Amino acid sequence: MAGKNLTKNFTNGSIPKQLFWFTLPFMASNALQVLYSTIDMVIVGNFVGTAGLSAVSQSSQIINFAVMICLGISNAGQILVSQAIGSGKKKEMNNIIGTLFTIVAAFSIFLTVAILIIRYWILNIMKIPVQSYTMAMDYLIICTAGLIFTAGYNMVSAVLRGMGDSKRPLLFIAIASVINLILDYLFTGLLGWGVAGAAWATIIGQATSFLFSLFYLYKHKKEFGFDFKVKSLAPNKKYSKMIVSLGTPMAIQSGFINLSMLFVNSLINSVGVVASATFGVGVRIDDIINKLCMGIQYAAMPMISQNIGAGEQKRAKKVVYWAWIYSGIFTCFCIMLYLLFGKELFTLFSSDPAVHKMSSTFIAAILWMFPAFAIMRGSGAFVQGIGNAKLSMALAILDGVALRIGLSWLFGIVLNLGFFGFVLGYGLAPYGFAIPSMIYFLSGIWKKRKSLADEM
Repeated sequence: MAGKNLTKNFTNGSIPKQLFWFTLPFMASNALQVLYSTIDMVIVGNFVGTAGLSAVSQSSQIINFAVMICLGISNAGQILVSQAIGSGKKKEMNNIIGTLFTIVAAFSIFLTVAILIIRYWILNIMKIPVQSYTMAMDYLIICTAGLIFTAGYNMVSAVLRGMGDSKRPLLFIAIASVINLILDYLFTGLLGWGVAGAAWATIIGQATSFLFSLFYLYKHKKEFGFDFKVKSLAPNKKYSKMIVSLGTPMAIQSGFINLSMLFVNSLINSVGVVASATFGVGVRIDDIINKLCMGIQYAAMPMISQNIGAGEQKRAKKVVYWAWIYSGIFTCFCIMLYLLFGKELFTLFSSDPAVHKMSSTFIAAILWMFPAFAIMRGSGAFVQGIGNAKLSMALAILDGVALRIGLSWLFGIVLNLGFFGFVLGYGLAPYGFAIPSMIYFLSGIWKKRKSLADEM
């Protein structure tokens, strides 16, 4: 049974205070997680050059595709854990966590094998620049081989988030980040292993983080709510069905968004290696900002889930309102940061004057994205927190396929706006999720749904 040390009750108390303090460790965790790939790009950009920078940014998109699918399954487990706690069904934790462990492991192994089999096809269809191709392949192979560690860390973190614990995921990713920083400089800078060195540093850091998290939770298994017995890893039929039915749409959602990124990358890669590197750096900066803001969504989701499980719909609604307030403030700050110091941010990643020059075009187009992300932190957290995975998937398809691909093609190719058009289409796409999810929340249609806790 989960104890008080790892579990927090969000069904009473001050919502703005709870959301604020619960958000901060998530923002720090997300920042450190992004720091992984950011460190890779900074060191590669300085020691290998623009071609290496392009290689890391392109291969990272493929790895992110696989990671996000596993994360979709993990988030399904997080929702079940939150609603189980909110409804007072803590005894179900062992079965939920054990089933989730096994399912996530199976997905990560399958994706590892699949990517390694079709790796040449993927890089060819992405139109990787010739100067970057070999390095991109090295990075892809090494990072794909370590996918199970990345998926494992995200699974453990998702369960802890569901329990209301945001501090321990921060501890685990901090360990990985420190190791990655040291090894990145050693392998890529001092030993001259190039892009492959950055990949090895990333995987070793993630593996250490995952194994440390397992050891830590094993030592505190009573509070964690999982006994770590082999028999407990046998998938429970009821929870397997719930995790798969809830997690599959979330995985598809994540997959579509990342597939659309691969398509946009292929369009931009056709412009040349400078455009490829500029977009790679820009997306990395955008990812840092987005992941920081996503800490608000990560905190809001379990708070919403617990209150829905406890039948506290009014409190769940207030969580969304406060998430909008916090994300709106943060978004305004980020817009000002981009406007005042945008080019300076790009110089941190690349010393290429051509990349610096093209950065102004990226910034002018990407700023249109930020209001959509501010909306999504509240209403997106609500759609996922109540467990409406089918709606979340439908909106993600609208975002990832109909808009991200369609608008990039429209502005970049049809209207002949080139690089600016590709980035603008990419930036406007999230409104396909933000606006409908906000309408769904404000309409109150969701009140007719049964709580997942009722099925446990």
